[in-house]
Amino acid sequence: MTEVKSLRKIQSFVKRSGRLSKAQAIALHELWPNYGVSLTDNQLNFVELFFNSHDVTLEVGFGNGDSLLEMAIQQPKQNFLGIEVYEAGVGRLINEANKHQLSNLKIIKEDAVEVLQNHIPDDGLSKFQLFFPDPWHKKRHHKRRIIQTSFLDILTKKLKTDGIVHIVTDWENYAEHIMETLESHQHFKNTLGDHIYSPRPKHRPLTKFENRGQKLGHGVWDIIFTNSKGG
Repeated sequence: MTEVKSLRKIQSFVKRSGRLSKAQAIALHELWPNYGVSLTDNQLNFVELFFNSHDVTLEVGFGNGDSLLEMAIQQPKQNFLGIEVYEAGVGRLINEANKHQLSNLKIIKEDAVEVLQNHIPDDGLSKFQLFFPDPWHKKRHHKRRIIQTSFLDILTKKLKTDGIVHIVTDWENYAEHIMETLESHQHFKNTLGDHIYSPRPKHRPLTKFENRGQKLGHGVWDIIFTNSKGG
């Protein structure tokens, strides 16, 4: 119980409440049954959710959804499940998914830790993505960062053996924290070798935010590990 309580204290997001556009509001209400996942007390059944047995990629904190949308379009044989609490971003992504008539993208509007703990089946995910999470850059706030050993303990159970963890940040200090936390966990292994950051893979779209940062000389760090439980 102590571990569960400590995990629930991880506040990995700031729940922004902004004004929804009319289109976003309509998407959240009228299109939610097509793309939204309303959780029950049971774990999700991905075959029933997506009507196929393709591998599932989970992305936490997709923001406005641009990169997740692009990946779902480009990889029709991969299922994508996105978790986000920012309603405007959820509404926007639902609208875009509907325009493209995507059948391989579903969205959950809940806390990621609770979803992973209680609703994702063990060995259910082939990939976990976390792109540009809140760095909580002040030292006294570092405990709020989502990437902690306790979170990885959950993640290793939910990922298949050899499943992929792909994390991206534009904060060097957070990149070091993520790298060291993953390296110190017995079930995760760097795909390129000890303490080596990965080049951006072609399947990860370059976002407007990232492109703007690069023009200003900001660094971006891709961190890619495999889940090696039992190995």
